[in-house]
Amino acid sequence: MLKNAIWITGAEGRLGSALMALLKKDMENKVVGTDLDVDITKMEEVEQCIKVYRPNIVINCASISDADYCEQNMVKAFKVNALGARNLAAASRSANAKIIQLSTDDVFSGKKAGQLTEFDLPDPESVYGKSKFAGENYVKELNPKHLIVRSSWVYGAANEAAKEDYFSYVVKHGKSNTPFEAPLDRIGSPTSADVLAGFISCMLDKTEYGIYHASCEGMCSRYEFATAILTLAGYDHELAKGYFSVENRGRISILLENLMMKMTENYSMPQWLDELKNYVEKYLQTKGLEDEHAGRK
Repeated sequence: MLKNAIWITGAEGRLGSALMALLKKDMENKVVGTDLDVDITKMEEVEQCIKVYRPNIVINCASISDADYCEQNMVKAFKVNALGARNLAAASRSANAKIIQLSTDDVFSGKKAGQLTEFDLPDPESVYGKSKFAGENYVKELNPKHLIVRSSWVYGAANEAAKEDYFSYVVKHGKSNTPFEAPLDRIGSPTSADVLAGFISCMLDKTEYGIYHASCEGMCSRYEFATAILTLAGYDHELAKGYFSVENRGRISILLENLMMKMTENYSMPQWLDELKNYVEKYLQTKGLEDEHAGRK
């Protein structure tokens, strides 16, 4: 018996690929993933997919997330991150489908001290943050059955075509034994794509709407994150060279408080270091199998 018909956009990205792998494990789900093969900025393509896939849940993971690229390509950033979200929200409402919109901690400037809840007002300063906040607003306005999920420092679970994340960046330097700089003054909560996908999976069948923050508990600097990755993966942690970054555009830390999650008691996010240990363990197991397979060729 079919439980959910789910359409995932941006299915080849970091979170999209984690969701595809997780949600397909449930044989009662019908899961369809699209990426660059469907242009979400074109309403006719979105409407056609709604007609063909007939989803009752749309998960929008499609995004231009490179902050520097967004600064240099504002029109394209808003076209994908805002207009694309608008199209998906309108089309999903026409099908009476729930939309889950993935967003970011970049909707906040990072200048406010302390942890930020779902009730704090966004104040984005970057083009990326502004475009994602515009996407949030379209989703809220156009589909009442919406769930907006903000997270931070998402790493892991992506195919080779996806943009390199900080975890793979650090591991690459560990493998090559190459020193690199890691900011001491960028503070956040690293969150694996696997645990974020787990939260979204948990929320599929719940009648919970609105905005949810979903990042791992605790905080660390980029330097602490890098040294933890290197140590757990068996590389020299001294390859990470801590420094204070003066080019942070006035944005030092953004710490998301999972307030809605704690109030509703729907899900509990792990501590960032505990989840990193779990992820590295799975990563090393996968790497060992790949090395063994390569050795047999």
